[in-house]
Order: sequence, then structure tokens, then C-alpha cells
Amino acid sequence: MINRDIHSVGLDVGTSKVRCVIGEPADGGRMNIVGIGEAESRGLRRGIVTTTEAVAESIRRAVSEAERVSGLEIQMATVNMSGEHFRGENKAGVVAVAGMGREITEEDIERAVESASAMQLPAGWEIVNRLPQEFIIDGQDGIIEPIGMSGSRLESLVHIVISPSAGRQNLVKAINRAGLEVEQMILEPLAAAESTLTDDDKEYGCAVVNIGAEITSLIIFGRGSVQHTTVFPFGSTHFTKDIAVGLRVSIPEANKIKHHYGCVASYLMNESERQEIIEITPVGRTETRGLSKEILCDIMQPRAIELLQHIAAEVARTNAQISSGVVLTGGGSLARGMVDIAEQVFDAPTRLGFLEEKYFGGLAEEVQSPEWAVACGLALSSMRAQIREYNSGGKSPTRKVAEWFKKFSGKI
Repeated sequence: MINRDIHSVGLDVGTSKVRCVIGEPADGGRMNIVGIGEAESRGLRRGIVTTTEAVAESIRRAVSEAERVSGLEIQMATVNMSGEHFRGENKAGVVAVAGMGREITEEDIERAVESASAMQLPAGWEIVNRLPQEFIIDGQDGIIEPIGMSGSRLESLVHIVISPSAGRQNLVKAINRAGLEVEQMILEPLAAAESTLTDDDKEYGCAVVNIGAEITSLIIFGRGSVQHTTVFPFGSTHFTKDIAVGLRVSIPEANKIKHHYGCVASYLMNESERQEIIEITPVGRTETRGLSKEILCDIMQPRAIELLQHIAAEVARTNAQISSGVVLTGGGSLARGMVDIAEQVFDAPTRLGFLEEKYFGGLAEEVQSPEWAVACGLALSSMRAQIREYNSGGKSPTRKVAEWFKKFSGKI
């Protein structure tokens, strides 16, 4: 039975764009996208709110467009958490199983995860996500759902993400000022993974790289769970600045040149394209001058390689097996040749993160782009959480634990 009253809203508040997606449940666990809205983002720097009113105004514009398309009024949204200060760490905890007949209960799991989360936090920091990886019962590892199993010693391995609490609080304030409540907050790369990865990708190992305007986030999956997360303080704005400096043009002009003509892999261009001339207007001049596409590529390619090498070095450092390869999401992944360069730098199969078709219907075609991966993933997570809540009248132990996991990872 599909509950038609459920509507989920994903709000991706980024440094250059705010995107809003409204979804409703469809057959087979899919989500029909019924509303989409996008607005220029103002008042954020590297994912951190610098001007509350400007951010609220950008959110209002994106949300009202999505409301107009869907014909719905929304009160609540699931929102992305981002910012350059996130840190992810893998922790372990252990507890004795206390119950009758040594059967593991929800409470035991909660204690085991709590035990893994007992860590010294820097002043003003908080735990924003606890993502259980696996459980070990009396030395037997690889257990995903231990409820109802027997044992006397329960260990938990948990990926814990921490960040300064002020960043999150200020974003919540801006969203409230735009007239919305925050339903839950989800780590940005986790949301991108939700909409673009299959269960097999997560099982066999895969890295999602979400390239935003000013920050890039990385999340690595393996054995079905999150193994590593990290954030880099760079993004596609680096290309814009390089073009502005190299060609002596304004930032808006550099941005246009990047979007229309940018390419980061010179070997993808044939001879005639290399010689093709672009008209540019230098700062403070009225007359235009010509520039070959080859020169533009010479400016962008070294930067693309440098940024991707930073990320690849981080992946190598974790010794993660990424058999399913690398998935690039975010607006910064759209530069022509990005996938080709990444494939060489990571030495792994690389693809753009398009929406996984079996999860989405409705207006999905309109947002079938890596730029929309986060917003669609947020809406999908919200819908799944609401359906679980709706169905949990008669809770089976496995449903209970699945719900409990979600509750736990969304807990702030």
C-alpha cells in the first residue's frame, strides 16, 4: 500500500546554488519527483553561512519554484550538512550482553554504539553522524543485524562524523527564517550516494566524490557501509579564478567561459577544435580579443589533475578497495573531460553520478544530472524514513533494527 499523504522534500543548500526537490512514494519503493526548484545561492562561503538573511532568501526562491511546479505547500525539509571542517573517524566499542539467554536486544546495540562514540571532542564540536559498519559477536565479525542473535560479548565498529556545532545551528536558523522546519540533516556526500549508488556498489566498494563550488567531499563505501569520509577546501571555483587571472577577465565572464567552452582533457579535442577561437572581453576593456580553446584547456587541465590527485591520495591512504570505481557528483564534475582525467588519476573505473533509474520516476528526466544528486538523495532518504515510520505499526526485529539505524545516523 502506498501512502499518498507522504511527501518528502530535499533541500540542497550549496555555495553557488540552492536546489529543492519534492517527491512522493511510487510503486516498488521508487520516488516520483513532483517538484523541482533552483536559485542562485548567496550568503555562504565554503558551505558555512555568512549572511543569514541572504541564505534564507535563496532558500525561499528555490522552495517557492518547487512548490509552484508541484502545486504543494511544504513546511519541512531534509537538508544537506556540509562545510570544510567535517572529520570522519572509525571507532570501536564493546559491551557485555546482559539479557535473558544472552540474546542481543536493541538496547545492547545502542550501548555498543554509544561505547564506540565515547570520544573527546574539541570545544564547540559535536557528533553529527554515527554510521554503524558492522558488529562482532564473541569474535565472529561481519554481522550487520545482530538483534535476536546470541552471544556474551558485542563489539561495534562505527564511522563517526564530527563537526563544529555553530555551522549546523546557523544553517538551521537560515532555513527557519525562510519559513521551513528541518526534518533531518544528512551528510552531503551520503545524500549524493543515496541517489546514485546501487547496493552492489556499496557492497563491492566505491568512492563518491561530490565536487561543489568551494568544497569537495569524499565518501568511501565497502562491505555495504561507510568506511571513510573527508572534506577538501577546494572546488570548481578554482577553475573560474584560474581563468580570470590567466585571461584577465572578470569572475562572471570567467564562469561563463568555463561553462560554455571549458575542457580539462586536451586529448579529447581534435586539431580544428584546438584552434577554435573564443571571443573574450578583458576587464575594463570594451573591445574583445580572441583566444584559442587549446589555451583555455592548458589553464584548466593542470588544476583538474592537481585537485583529483589530492583526492586520489586520500583514497590510497585508506587502503580502500574500490572495485565499483569512482562516482563523480556535484556541478564541478560536469567539466568536459573530468571523468577521463579522474579515471587516469584514480586508476579505477570512473563515471558521472546520474540518478539511479530504479529509484526515481516523475520529473526525474528534468534533474538527470550529477548537480542534482544531493537534493534527490535527500528527498529519497526522507521518503524512505517516512515510509518506515508509517509501516512500523507491526515491527519485525529486522525492520526495527533498520529503523533504529536510520534514527541513529540521523540523530543530532
